[in-house]
Amino acid sequence: MNAKTSILPSAEPFFYPGPKNIGILLTHGFTGTPKEMRWMGDYLNRQGYPCLGVRLAGHATCPADMIRTTYEDWLNSVEDGYHLLRGTCKQVILVGLSMGGALSLISSTRLPVDGIVAMATPYDLPQDWRLEHTEFLSKFLRYLPKSKDAPGAGWFDKAAWHEHISYPQNPLRSIGELKKMLALLRESLPQVTAPTLLIYSQDDTYLPLGSLNSLGYIYSHLGATRKEKLVLSGSGHVIPRDAQRETAFEAAAKFIHSLAE
Repeated sequence: MNAKTSILPSAEPFFYPGPKNIGILLTHGFTGTPKEMRWMGDYLNRQGYPCLGVRLAGHATCPADMIRTTYEDWLNSVEDGYHLLRGTCKQVILVGLSMGGALSLISSTRLPVDGIVAMATPYDLPQDWRLEHTEFLSKFLRYLPKSKDAPGAGWFDKAAWHEHISYPQNPLRSIGELKKMLALLRESLPQVTAPTLLIYSQDDTYLPLGSLNSLGYIYSHLGATRKEKLVLSGSGHVIPRDAQRETAFEAAAKFIHSLAE
C-alpha cells in the first residue's frame, strides 16, 4: 500500500450496527479525523442507534491529500454516508463537529434528514485579504499554523489531547475552500428546517469569530421551527473528545430520542 494515501492508525471511518431504526451519521471537523466522533458514536450506539462515522475526502491521510479536495468533495463524503445509512434505517440524524456541523446543516437542505446536532460550528472566517486569494497564494505558501497558542492549550482533558489526531497545520488552499463552504452555510441556514440542536462551549477559543457569536448567528438564522441550544463550560473546541463530552452526549441522545417516530 502507498504510505502517502494510507489512513492514519486509529483515524479510520467506523460503523456500529444497532437495533433501532434511526441511523446517526457522524462527521468530523476541518483537518480532523473520524476519531473525533468515535466516542460519541460508541455512546449513541450503546443507546441502540446504528452509527456511521465518515471520513471526509482528503482527511486522515496526509495534508497533501486535503489540498487536492474541495468543499463539494467534503459534502459528497457526507452524502455517501447518508445513503449508506438510509439503506438500513428509516430515519437519519446528522451529527457534526465544527466544519462537520456546517456540512451537516448544509446537507440537511439537500437530503431528507430527520434532525441535526451541530457542535462548535463556525459561521464565518475573519476578514483578511489573503482569504480572497488563497488559491493563488497557496502556490507559494502551502500551510498556515493552526494557532499562536501552545499545542493543547485549548484542551481541558490533556490525556484526550495527547491521543488526538489531526493535521498539524492548515492547508492554505483548503482554508479558501472552507471560506466558500461557510458562505454557502450562511445562505442555507434559512432553508434548514429539520429539528436542530446546537452545542457550544463558552471556553472554546479556537472558533475564529468566537463561540457565542457563532452560536447566536446560526441559531437566529435557522429556518427550523424546533431549534435548541446548549452552552457548556470547561470544554475546548473538540467537544466530543474534551472534558464535557458526556454532557454533550447525553443532550444529543435525549434530543435524538425525542425525534423517534
